[in-house]
Amino acid sequence: MSVELLQGDCLALMRNLPDNSIDLIATDPPYFKVKGEAWDRQWKTPKAFLTWVDLLAEQWARILRPNGSLYCFASPQRRAQVEVQLGNRFSCLPTITWVKSAGWHQKASEGSLRSFFPQTEAIIFAAHKGADNIAKGEAGYDELRGFIFEPLRAYLSSERDRAGFTTRKVAEAFQQKTGSRTVTGMAGHWFETVQWTLPTESNYLWLRSLFGPAFLQREYEELRLQYEALRRPFTVTADVPYTDVWTFPTVSAHKKGKHPCEKPAAMMEHIITASSRPGAVVLDCFMGSGATGEAAVKLGRSFIGMEMDPTYFAGASARIAVVEHSKAALWWS
Repeated sequence: MSVELLQGDCLALMRNLPDNSIDLIATDPPYFKVKGEAWDRQWKTPKAFLTWVDLLAEQWARILRPNGSLYCFASPQRRAQVEVQLGNRFSCLPTITWVKSAGWHQKASEGSLRSFFPQTEAIIFAAHKGADNIAKGEAGYDELRGFIFEPLRAYLSSERDRAGFTTRKVAEAFQQKTGSRTVTGMAGHWFETVQWTLPTESNYLWLRSLFGPAFLQREYEELRLQYEALRRPFTVTADVPYTDVWTFPTVSAHKKGKHPCEKPAAMMEHIITASSRPGAVVLDCFMGSGATGEAAVKLGRSFIGMEMDPTYFAGASARIAVVEHSKAALWWS
């Protein structure tokens, strides 16, 4: 596990990160004229802001691993536009609505608003297009940028070739086995990149009997575990928020050093637990007060944090260092 904290403009800093080096991006960019801060009012028009969002998305798409996930916060006012912008480069999954327990809605003069006051914040949840099959372009791309499950597909197809079979011959044998023409095409999905799927255990054992005892000698459980390791992580249970509506309490306004957009540590822990595995690399390129970094280190992930403001950078660094030292003390005790 490692921690790398970088001060400066995140677009410049991200350009120095290698391709396919990040497992999870969880970040909270400026909203555009929602906060009374200079960093939220640096664009003259919504178009200029969205052009900047696309520059972020370009780097995110480059550095995020094929089976990685992206969580990007957005204001109620801009959530639709930001989601459409990200959708040009990613596959946007159901957007999460965070219902806030506290906020300006409790102080608003309802009659003067002439609209419903926002009590929520959007968390745009996205992955690479075809992340559970083909990611980052066409099948047969190169290395990790192409077919995510290529090691498994290659094993099955090489054993088929070694046994002297073609996909067609396997399909015909499978039709005889099942007595149904409707499932014949399933056999092709075990060997080809188009709509690839891992055979069930019973079908894998059937293939082994079809090819002969000298073939397909890897145990099915070994293949299943490799399949799970290659898939985009997503782990939720009924004991934690698993719908697209979350109700984590907001961070107290009286907290010392609170960032205007600080997110609750419990929510960041939930995101990291749901969409990464231990040892994964988590990036927050708008680190703020360091809640994401604190959660990542606490959960045994490596963390890369970026922050432009020197005051918040110093505060976040100190906050994350406390967790690092605590983890180190537990390890040595």
